[in-house]
Amino acid sequence: MTEQDSTSRIEIVIVGSIGLDTIETKFNRQIDVLGGSVSYACAASAMYAETGMVGVVGDDFPGEYMDLYREFGINLDGLVTEAGKTFRWSGVYDDDMINRRTISTDLNVFETFQPELPPSYLDVPFLLLGNISPELQLHVLASAREPEFVVADTMDLWINIARDPLMEVISKVNMLTLNDSEIRLLTGEHNLKKCAQIVREWGPEYVVVKKGEHGAMLLSEAGIFLVPAYPVDEVQDPTGAGDSFAGGFMGRLASVGTVDNASVRDALLTGAVVASFGVEAFSLESLKGLTADAVNARLAELKAMITL
Repeated sequence: MTEQDSTSRIEIVIVGSIGLDTIETKFNRQIDVLGGSVSYACAASAMYAETGMVGVVGDDFPGEYMDLYREFGINLDGLVTEAGKTFRWSGVYDDDMINRRTISTDLNVFETFQPELPPSYLDVPFLLLGNISPELQLHVLASAREPEFVVADTMDLWINIARDPLMEVISKVNMLTLNDSEIRLLTGEHNLKKCAQIVREWGPEYVVVKKGEHGAMLLSEAGIFLVPAYPVDEVQDPTGAGDSFAGGFMGRLASVGTVDNASVRDALLTGAVVASFGVEAFSLESLKGLTADAVNARLAELKAMITL
């Protein structure tokens, strides 16, 4: 079945995974907490703009998490419940809170996920294609009616096993996001500036290279822009940081209503700050109740850190 929700005009649609995570860090171990790329990204985005979710859960998905989505104000027209179990992932982080070891991955209903845009999402101006197979990303792109700004995320798996459809995705999007090792694998080059220049030649106007605790790098026609990570006092759970970053970016950009180099740079800094809140607690706990005022206050601190 499909959950029907708000009739407000959707400004952003985010497609990706929804999961129940079992996470262990040096601080705690939590079982079956809400996770998945679309959960983090939608929670971050919905703070700024009307956001619709496209994903699948099993019939074991806890009602409290569905209520939490509504508490965030996420539109659920594109959330489908299938018979079976929800996607599950478990992992353990090293004490440095950077490296982690995957214990288990059970795709369950996500294995046969076929994302579909409901009628309320077809005219969406901003579209974020989360880290799913390029074939599915292309399927979503074919359904959307000329979105104004499309961002795609990817990973080494798709670079290795689905390069041709991935290259087609890259040629059709406005921005590609991936981490430093992935863009090196994709291009066969080592220098990140050269890597990003090559990807821009394939189609995207903007390329964002994520560098974990060291922030991110944007390359566009205007040149390079470095996005620092906000230095939090203590990282409790880094899961979903990149997705919170992407969601905060998309939400802020949509709320501005103009896409140009200045607005993209501002939105990336905002995304970095939203991600800094997300890692301060397990799952989506730190994003609950987070306000634009709180983000703006930390954003001002970040800008002061990087201004002469």
